[in-house]
Amino acid sequence: MARAPGRWSRHSRTHPRNLAERIDFARGSGANGAPAGPSGRPCCTNDRKAPMSLADTISKTLVPIHREGWPFIAIAGAATLILGWFFDPLFWIGLFLTGWVCYFFRDPARVTPVVEGLVISPADGTVSQVGMARPPVELALGDEPMMRVCVFMNVFNCHVNRAPIGGRVVRVAYKAGKFLNADLDKASEDNERNGLVIENGDVKIGVVQIAGLVARRIVCFVREGENVGMGERFGLIRFGSRLDVYLPEGIVPRVAVGQTMIAGESIIADLRGDQTAAPVTRVG
Repeated sequence: MARAPGRWSRHSRTHPRNLAERIDFARGSGANGAPAGPSGRPCCTNDRKAPMSLADTISKTLVPIHREGWPFIAIAGAATLILGWFFDPLFWIGLFLTGWVCYFFRDPARVTPVVEGLVISPADGTVSQVGMARPPVELALGDEPMMRVCVFMNVFNCHVNRAPIGGRVVRVAYKAGKFLNADLDKASEDNERNGLVIENGDVKIGVVQIAGLVARRIVCFVREGENVGMGERFGLIRFGSRLDVYLPEGIVPRVAVGQTMIAGESIIADLRGDQTAAPVTRVG
């Protein structure tokens, strides 16, 4: 008996009506391409997507580790296994320290405001000093005081350093020295340091890597004559330190003491803007 047009029947619900649906049912899919359940009806597909979502979340949570850190991680991991073999509590202590070393050498991606005229922070940390100071002699920036912004990095900050401006590296100068607390003012003169001068047109910016009380190695990735882009990685300091940025004459910094900085993102100064007044800040 012919079925009235548009009338529902159990036969049309449970059986494929054409060749395409027969292929879908043979593969275990419903009419819309979804997996078929015991009754032939499409079932939910969210379970299949869950593992992909979890993997994506993990990949975004895990931060890349800089290549300079791999030898230290390997040493810490090996020491953990050896000590744990003799005394179980030492294994857990070593495992914690190995995790901290991984965390210390993290190298996260940064979103840099690529705008001509901006000077961005070369380091993660806290602004410890803002004021006039003579630049190191080896930078050949002259004897007159320049506006200096100091960013102090503790052992929990990311220690990968980034170029404050884009341009040509016209000078790289290393000077051996002491390992005083990098937060002290005299650390700029007495401590081990490595200085760069980056030139962009008529503008020259000095940036100095200063070793601290715990830091024992300054690493610089660039050489004189090379070009760097704003926010590009140019160096790293191991285990606590400070970076000083020397600004051209007449430039007013847009940061205050105690402000938290993010390397490659936080703006220190704007060479194009109004230089008549320092920014007004509040703590809260």
